[in-house]
Amino acid sequence: MTITVDREAGLLASVPTGLLINGQWQASASGKTLDVHDPATGKVLASIADGGSEDALAALDAASAAQAGWARTAPRVRGEILRKAFELVTERAEDFALLMTLEMGKPLGEARGEVAYGAEFLRWYSEEAVRDYGRYVTTPEGKNKILVQHKPVGPCLLITPWNFPLAMATRKVGPAVAAGCTMVLKPAKLTPLTAQLFAQVMQEAGLPDGVLNVVSGSSAAAISGPLLKDSRLRKISFTGSTAVGKQLMADATHNVLRTSMELGGNAPFIVFGDADLEAAVDGAMAAKMRNMGEACTAANRFLVHESVAGEFTAKLAERIGALTVGRGTEAGTDVGPMIEQKAREGIHALVTAAVADGATVLTGGDVVAGDGYFYQPTVLGNVPNDAAILGQEIFGPVAPVTTFKDEADAIRIANSTEYGLAAYVYTRDFSRLLRVSEQLEFGMVGFNAGVISNAAAPFGGVKHSGLGREGGSEGIAEYTTTQYIGIADPYA
Repeated sequence: MTITVDREAGLLASVPTGLLINGQWQASASGKTLDVHDPATGKVLASIADGGSEDALAALDAASAAQAGWARTAPRVRGEILRKAFELVTERAEDFALLMTLEMGKPLGEARGEVAYGAEFLRWYSEEAVRDYGRYVTTPEGKNKILVQHKPVGPCLLITPWNFPLAMATRKVGPAVAAGCTMVLKPAKLTPLTAQLFAQVMQEAGLPDGVLNVVSGSSAAAISGPLLKDSRLRKISFTGSTAVGKQLMADATHNVLRTSMELGGNAPFIVFGDADLEAAVDGAMAAKMRNMGEACTAANRFLVHESVAGEFTAKLAERIGALTVGRGTEAGTDVGPMIEQKAREGIHALVTAAVADGATVLTGGDVVAGDGYFYQPTVLGNVPNDAAILGQEIFGPVAPVTTFKDEADAIRIANSTEYGLAAYVYTRDFSRLLRVSEQLEFGMVGFNAGVISNAAAPFGGVKHSGLGREGGSEGIAEYTTTQYIGIADPYA
């Protein structure tokens, strides 16, 4: 369906435009504002408060003041707030979907999928809030007792990216709330509106003042800098580029902060000669084209056995070439715009360099003329193994295909990257899956599946893709500290 301008205007008018500090939406201390643009048109959607250092410290003041009381709040109460938030987000699914489409560009159908995915973190952690178990056991020699309990780590700085504006917020806020931590949330400057609407919903769900504070702003460093130097902050969770993550990790050493880093990716999509090619192409479409390729888990390199490379590449090019590019709110759109002009220029530079290196353009390969930041869905064949496009995160709708000779060759090529977030393997041989998975240096592996993210599963990588896990029972552990109490033998 086509979304009318009136519908868009009405929704945008309902989104908070201030900073959320201690339960109050307010202007920034500087009085400055930040424009949020529609990447499909380049036009301004809304102007919001542009937070800075003074606002960030005020938010930390509120989070710090609320921490002790929130930590003492019963786990069941925290869980019920998350459950209510899940219900409210689900009720307003169309609002959240449209808002994400407007500020990020993804097709409305995909945005609806993100609402369902993002809301699930709220439901999952509403259940985990009462299951953060400790233990009480006897020491091995039988003389004393061991009591282990989990305590909230304390005030947290949560920094979310632009590509999944709702899910990345819920994936961090959900476990923090469940664990009993207070928060300062810094959404990406390109897509802050969805996070601000979500924060409003958390208020409606009954979250006390000061537990969740939101400081949107044009300068991430102005917000994170003073917070990382403040001893009251006890944790930072960041999703974004590896370069920024490394800097934040360095800054976090000043106060020895708990850190969770979900950074860049360079996912190999490995298709063995025995794979079901139709299923592999289906999986490739999901792993590559979800979110227009603007995902850290997106298939970045297609490694296909030389015996089936020609057939697989032709099928993939046919499917990708048939996709419709357009504004995400328009019926029939499969691929929306890139997030900004700079991103589109970077993608086209990688494609141009790959062609210069000998790659063949099978479909797409160029920018789309007109308004917005659109790029043609692209498949590149015969890509040399040393091409620059295989070593960098593309973050766009471009699928470069290269070949391998045997299992060992596939593993070698797949692991020849500094990143280690996600990998995908297509084969009918389960024994091969186990062998290959054990040798792949990635935190997550999809077996004959192109989408593997789930609120109940631990999401995260190794090497330069980060540390820590989000989702699953592991996710709440990132927001707790372990305290051991040694108890003298009560029978002595």
